[in-house]
Amino acid sequence: MNAPTTAARRALAALALAGVLALTGCSGSDGGSLSSADDKSVAEPAQAQADGKAEAPSDAAGASGEKSKGTPVLDRSFIVRTATLTVEAKDVPDALAESRTLVEAAGGYVGDESTSLDDEGREHSRVTLRVPPGGYDRVLGDLAGLGRLLERKVNAEDVTSQVVDVESRIKSQRASVVRVRELMDRATKLSDVVTLEGELSTRQADLEALEAQQASLKERTGMATVTLVLTEPDPSAAPKKADGFWASVGDALGGGWHALLVTLRVLLIALAAALPFAVLALLGVLIFRLLGRRRGGPAAPAPVTAPAPVTAPATAPEQPRP
Repeated sequence: MNAPTTAARRALAALALAGVLALTGCSGSDGGSLSSADDKSVAEPAQAQADGKAEAPSDAAGASGEKSKGTPVLDRSFIVRTATLTVEAKDVPDALAESRTLVEAAGGYVGDESTSLDDEGREHSRVTLRVPPGGYDRVLGDLAGLGRLLERKVNAEDVTSQVVDVESRIKSQRASVVRVRELMDRATKLSDVVTLEGELSTRQADLEALEAQQASLKERTGMATVTLVLTEPDPSAAPKKADGFWASVGDALGGGWHALLVTLRVLLIALAAALPFAVLALLGVLIFRLLGRRRGGPAAPAPVTAPAPVTAPATAPEQPRP
């Protein structure tokens, strides 16, 4: 029993020793190839340029290798939140000032803002608000309470995979820039330095573009974007009528009063329209009378005097006869 066990232990030890030697040989051969490639790139400019261009795929392969070994898992998700609210407010400037107060109290800030008037004279304001994710839902509720909510659109986009991908690419690109700089420090020929400087500029530009993309993702996920549209109510919209007896009486009284006002208005308009013609007619009558008085009428006939009556001569009274 002891003899086979001892033999098995010796066989296992021999296999382990062979594996260690094989790993050591592989690592030694890799290190030798890298050092010879570096020396050759410094010695020959054309070969250095070819190696520099071929280094990007190797970096990508290294990055994919790192992902295959284990993609970094973030402790939280990255979500881009956007919302659009359309609110009808009686006083748009007051509602706009209150929205600024609500956002600043939540730790956010006000972005772009624009105000305009439509053809009917109603005021419209559009403002972009940046809100922290912690107070996002509460601020949306407060903004909807500024007036009558007409429209609400909310969107949430998960960009965690983009954040992980950009961080991995930035890490690989930084390592690539460091390797090119090490080659520049070891270069001795001017042509090699010029070639490596061009390659370094290209990789540095790619790194800056990735860092800008990372900053944009950080800003979008760090603050939610809320677009608030405030508008005044339409004055032509008829208010909702209340039901009930007194409401009907009030509606009838209001309708009668409105009819009376309309009638008086029509009469006043008719009188105003006829007034110029009445004035002209009155002036014509006055002128006609004035001209008639100046010309005078036909001569009146002389009065006819009746002749005096003929009287008989006076006679003596008769004497009474005796």
